[in-house]
Amino acid sequence: MLVDEPGKREQAKAERRSRIVQAARDLIRETGDTNLSMRMIARRADVSLATPYNLFGSKHAVVLAVFEDERDFAERFGRLKADNAIDRLFDAHALATSYFTEDPDFYRPLWKALLDVQGANDTGLATPERLARNSRAWEALIHDAQDDGLLDPAFPADMLERTLSFFANGVMLSWSMGTLATDRLLPSAALGYALALRGAATAKGMTILAKRIHELQGILEGSDTHKTDAGSECARAGKG
Repeated sequence: MLVDEPGKREQAKAERRSRIVQAARDLIRETGDTNLSMRMIARRADVSLATPYNLFGSKHAVVLAVFEDERDFAERFGRLKADNAIDRLFDAHALATSYFTEDPDFYRPLWKALLDVQGANDTGLATPERLARNSRAWEALIHDAQDDGLLDPAFPADMLERTLSFFANGVMLSWSMGTLATDRLLPSAALGYALALRGAATAKGMTILAKRIHELQGILEGSDTHKTDAGSECARAGKG
């Protein structure tokens, strides 16, 4: 019986690649640093030092592969059932943010690297391809809201997308530096989105956004406005 040797080789290569990505993920979570050495990654993945170079080429490529691991986002996004296009936009934002809030020890150092514009192509881990893909996805959501008569099409979707992106990056920078508590990440960014979109909303969209703004203000006013993750750790230590 003939053995599918090429198929077995590709399967083994995929398995080693997966182990290397998982090893890098674990090390980032444990160390809080994306500046990993290939030797550390290879040792954790239980492969030779040459293997990560052969499969990825550089440690930057390994970390980028970790960041590009979208897991089940597309599937979960496809299951979103919102009442309207504006709510769907905010549900998509909440879904994306849930990855960060559920595993902050892993995603905070990744976002520090992402926002470091001294990397390759002046985009750090945010490659031009990733930036373009994300922009297209958010522009599509904005177009849907315009088609539904909730946002005024006189405001270009790409301009609105950039506005939301600029605001989101500022919030993520505060969070990645530890000056914004993890439990305030979602409502802080969502409030900024709502305020920005209100300027482009139709009367119908304004009603939806006004309700959301009121709810988000209540959430943020109900917590300590000066609370940070570092402050929370100190508080817990003091209670111990």
